[in-house]
Amino acid sequence: MNVNKPSLQEKIARLRESFISQLPGRLDEVQQQVKLLKSDPEMNRVLAVDLHRAFHSLKGTGNSFGFVELAAIAGEAEDYAQQLLDLPDNRTPGGWPETLENLLHQLASQVQILIYTDMQNDHPADAPFFEMGHGDRPRSGVQSPLIYICDDEPDQVDHLGYQLRCFGYRVEHFTETADFHDAVLQQRPDAVVMDVHFPHGRTAGTEALARLRELTGSELPAVVLSGRDDFEARLSAVQAGCKAYFTKPARPLDLASALDELIGDQHEEPYRILIVDDEPEVAAYHSLILEEAGMLVYQIHNPGLILEALRNFNPDLVLADMYMPVCSGVELAAIIRQLPEYLGLPIVYLSSETNRQKQFSAMQVGVEGFITKPVIPEELVAAVALRAERMRTLRSLMAKDSLTGLFNHTTTTEMLDASLAHAIRQQETLAVVMLDLDHFKQVNDTHGHMAGDQVLLALARVLKHRLRTTDVIGRYGGEEFALLLKNVTRDTAEKLVNDLREDFSRIVFTAGSERFKCTFSAGISHYPGYRRAEDLRMAADRALYQAKKEGRNRVVVDLNHD
Repeated sequence: MNVNKPSLQEKIARLRESFISQLPGRLDEVQQQVKLLKSDPEMNRVLAVDLHRAFHSLKGTGNSFGFVELAAIAGEAEDYAQQLLDLPDNRTPGGWPETLENLLHQLASQVQILIYTDMQNDHPADAPFFEMGHGDRPRSGVQSPLIYICDDEPDQVDHLGYQLRCFGYRVEHFTETADFHDAVLQQRPDAVVMDVHFPHGRTAGTEALARLRELTGSELPAVVLSGRDDFEARLSAVQAGCKAYFTKPARPLDLASALDELIGDQHEEPYRILIVDDEPEVAAYHSLILEEAGMLVYQIHNPGLILEALRNFNPDLVLADMYMPVCSGVELAAIIRQLPEYLGLPIVYLSSETNRQKQFSAMQVGVEGFITKPVIPEELVAAVALRAERMRTLRSLMAKDSLTGLFNHTTTTEMLDASLAHAIRQQETLAVVMLDLDHFKQVNDTHGHMAGDQVLLALARVLKHRLRTTDVIGRYGGEEFALLLKNVTRDTAEKLVNDLREDFSRIVFTAGSERFKCTFSAGISHYPGYRRAEDLRMAADRALYQAKKEGRNRVVVDLNHD
């Protein structure tokens, strides 16, 4: 059965309809609060606070869904409720009941108009519109990047394709620019490696790229690999939009690095945004916008769930309403800042509060910024992405190894603890792999430390390309690496690591005029065989030691505690 998924606009329309359907009940609650307030000659401050929050909520939600008239009236009522709160000694201004009742009457009239309009129209007018182009969304990284190589030397193409496959790329070869042209029109690759000179033209390769750009209206991410090193060839590459130029023979690792920069990080996870708002429709609306932009969003409507949400979701940014019952946005931010591990976590208020003094006061608890409702969807996406990216960068500087870009020893150890706790809680499995390069000291002594760094980078690149975004890859120290493979069987983990080992052993490294290869050994342990993180690590270490003892270039699985 073919069921069409609702579009973003249809989802937003449903949220608007849900909000409209709730308006009569919410208005009744406000009217009851006003009656209670009238019955108290000294004015009950708690009721006044509730009124202020109710009007503020109507204003913010109304603005978000494009109900400008409703939001304007609710804003007037909010300002008046604030005046009541600002009076000293619970005193009340003269004529205040009539003022509030007049505003309530205006709200009731506007609600009736909205209900009638909603009944008459399948698609409410003036709905906030937003659509994120598919090209702007983060890449999923689920499938390996597809590379097209076009070169009229078959041996050169075969060797280069073989080496790039070892790094985890999918590769297709072409020896004719016409075949390459047709293939691109059928399936666009992630990147291209193109020669310049072909039998039918001195710059036929780069000319083919230029023709495709004119035909499709967009550039193909491309690098040149050519036997020519002259001005004409290099100029043709620049004019065709090529981003890098290599002369033959080029090191596969250098090509892989250039291709990665062209394609972008295939394993980068979407930004993780935690929304805290007691208005489900508003939270859902902003969630839809951010999800449409490729972000991963988790909502909570009860601030009391914040600690659990932080630990389970691990957000890059918290987007919180400022006015919520029981716990305000300011109090919520103060709670988050009590936790040392979240001192640097960006917190942004998303509120209809426009008073600059109140905004400034609210930010004194260490909040990153203030976004005022209603916000233009594109501006919301940009503001959130900017702050989340900065958080990612800071985390990376603290958590990553400077050479390989993998998690460092400390972070990997922390993630082992967290991954095991998650596996136990979710009743999943976890494989821990300790991996060590064979005879690495000999590589450094024979070929130099730059060659050794080349080997470390190559292994890191193979691991990043071949493992899932949910897996953890760390440089544990020196030539030792650690992998945390989530929710896999022991047999699956063994096969995966063996495949990685075989592919890595085929990569050819160069140091000056010398060529060499490297291998690694690995040990694997598995949960639920062990229930403590340190026991898992030590079991994998013992298995690694056994692999070294048995002759290296092999994988040994710990079979204890079956």
